[in-house]
Amino acid sequence: MKPIHLSLSGLHSFREKQDIHFSSLCEGGVFGIFGPTGSGKSSILDAMTLALYGKVERALNNTQGIINHAENEIHVSFTFELENAKGCKRYKVDRSFKRNGDIQVRTVLCRFIELSDPPFVLADKTNEVAEKIEALLGLTHEDFTRAVVLPQGRFAEFLTLKALIDAKCSNDSSIWRNTEIV
Repeated sequence: MKPIHLSLSGLHSFREKQDIHFSSLCEGGVFGIFGPTGSGKSSILDAMTLALYGKVERALNNTQGIINHAENEIHVSFTFELENAKGCKRYKVDRSFKRNGDIQVRTVLCRFIELSDPPFVLADKTNEVAEKIEALLGLTHEDFTRAVVLPQGRFAEFLTLKALIDAKCSNDSSIWRNTEIV
């Protein structure tokens, strides 16, 4: 998966809309997100995960308390590319949440689009979007947060995943269906 664009507002410290264009960052193949404590590095990863899976690993019940205290809504939009032997496809996931009480949120928009010509809506219901994302990426939310975004304080767990991965790979070859080994 190659990130292309991330737009977010109302999430944690990002009150106002922020746009992150990954195209130039991805030119070298690998990039890092750096900054002082509290600058929003983890919130960027939270926004990607929230867009893809509709939940945030470090939030209570996966969504509680994620809206900035001065806002009533969150909007996340994540555009990414997947490439395999058949070619490259671009996708976009849009999600919006509204405050429902002090810390709880409810989904008000959930849409997964293949950015072909013309664009095609693959799913527009919360459960369907999550299922389509999981099938397309070949990763559950748990797998994605363990291996791709690696939440704060979980590096030691990442280092001990080899046995788990070996066991899963020997039992489930489907996790490799969307993986391209370079």
